[in-house]
Amino acid sequence: MKHKLLTLAMTILMAGSLAACGKSAAHSSKTLNVTLPDEPATVDPNTAYDTNSASLITQTMEGLYKYDKNNRIVAGVATKVVKPTNNGKTYRFQLRKNAKWSNGQPVTANDFVTSFRRTVNPKKKAQFASVYDCFKNFDAVQAGKMSPDKLGVKALNSRTLQIQLTRAVPYFNDLVTNKYLPINSKAVSKYGKQFGTSSTKSVYDGPYKLVGWSGSNSSWHYVKNPYYWNAHNVKIPKVNVTVTKEQNTAVNLFKSGKIQVTSVTGQYVRENKNDPEMHTHLTGRENYLYFNNKKPQTDSENLRQAISAVINRKELVNNVLQDGSKQMLSAVPEGDQKDPANGKDMAKEVGNLLPQNVAKAKQYWNAYLKEVGKKQVTLNLLTDDTDQDKHTGEYIQSVAQKNLKGLKVTMTSIPHAQHVSRDFAGNFEMNLTGWSTNWLDASDFLGLGTSTNQVNFTHLKNAKFDSLMNQSNHLSGQARYNKLVQADKYFTAFKGYVPLYQPAQANLISKHVGGLKYSLLNDAQYQYAYWK
Repeated sequence: MKHKLLTLAMTILMAGSLAACGKSAAHSSKTLNVTLPDEPATVDPNTAYDTNSASLITQTMEGLYKYDKNNRIVAGVATKVVKPTNNGKTYRFQLRKNAKWSNGQPVTANDFVTSFRRTVNPKKKAQFASVYDCFKNFDAVQAGKMSPDKLGVKALNSRTLQIQLTRAVPYFNDLVTNKYLPINSKAVSKYGKQFGTSSTKSVYDGPYKLVGWSGSNSSWHYVKNPYYWNAHNVKIPKVNVTVTKEQNTAVNLFKSGKIQVTSVTGQYVRENKNDPEMHTHLTGRENYLYFNNKKPQTDSENLRQAISAVINRKELVNNVLQDGSKQMLSAVPEGDQKDPANGKDMAKEVGNLLPQNVAKAKQYWNAYLKEVGKKQVTLNLLTDDTDQDKHTGEYIQSVAQKNLKGLKVTMTSIPHAQHVSRDFAGNFEMNLTGWSTNWLDASDFLGLGTSTNQVNFTHLKNAKFDSLMNQSNHLSGQARYNKLVQADKYFTAFKGYVPLYQPAQANLISKHVGGLKYSLLNDAQYQYAYWK
């Protein structure tokens, strides 16, 4: 009898265990549904210029290094995080034998060489070409004096990559992780100019491959890449993505359980700050206003100074955005750079260089009116068509028209990809935009104002500022930090662009989903997500 009871108990236990396993397996295969605030422009790592494209690339591509589930840099396609030689100027990487593309081809050292050379080729006009400015021969290549194959990168064999720099770079590992991505050499050769324009015209070496993106549609999905070297640790096999521009729509989808991850802003964040499913973090991004210095009506420091001084940035973040964003104090956001001497934040050490001063704003405005010889001026402000950008634009429009007599501000709000096209074409007067960094160093945000930067759409040139930034590139430690502080103060003083605020990002994440972590540099990586 005792034996029969034991057997029965074991049978029930085993049945329960099998049922639990079955339930777990079914749950792990469930699709994750997420949103994106706007359409991406490309999935080409060499030419991507917007945050929405970066989102696709983050989920589908991997460089020599990657971020782990705790946002620490670890080995990716490379076998380990290496130490440089030659006083920090030579790096040699070994690639994993099992690193493969989504078509089954091995990831080779030449795939990195192809990518790097393609990016710096001046004919490509890649927005991020400047991140290679520390590579040997970069300046000569960009100037068209040397061929891109003279860039300081070489495939010593199929699995050994060597990089030669002209100077040691303190944030180099971040660049290796975020920016120096490979591309499939055969795919680039096959698709030519069409490479990266749709999901079928690219190949992926990351945890997911992109499926169903035509280049213009508003929904697609990520499917687990079976050839990814770490595929066995990717828990969720499919992620559906839908572009959702209206916050109310996104919230309703989340509350009904149709999506599990979405971003929210403004009043919703303020009214639901105690919601356990809402997670807020400050981003390594700066939103700013810039002016087209190729147009006579906006080529004026008096105009830049007037608009900057009339804006109350504290009011903007607290009363308009209401999402945890922070006012910019200078051109460098909080958390981006620390003083080597005491560990203090540069933004706080420099202090508030952007206070509202309506009286000064009016003085600058009157000087501007004399410059252009007019009593009334109409200026157009270009923004994205997202709620956050439209609200920011409306605030600038309101305070400028209220305090600057004779000024009329019109607004044009368009999809992000169209906005960026107008940036490059110079088709704007005043422009509300933003920049997200991939490494914690003030040189990235300050570099936006240098005359040689591909994304200096103001086309403003200041020789002294260029000199300060160039000097900082050849310094290290405290001397470099001090030079960057000097550059920050100088740039903010003449308003090369007008810093506004450092955005916070609030996300609704289902209580049933774990593993999604955000940081100043990183959006959540779905390869670490799991169903609870």
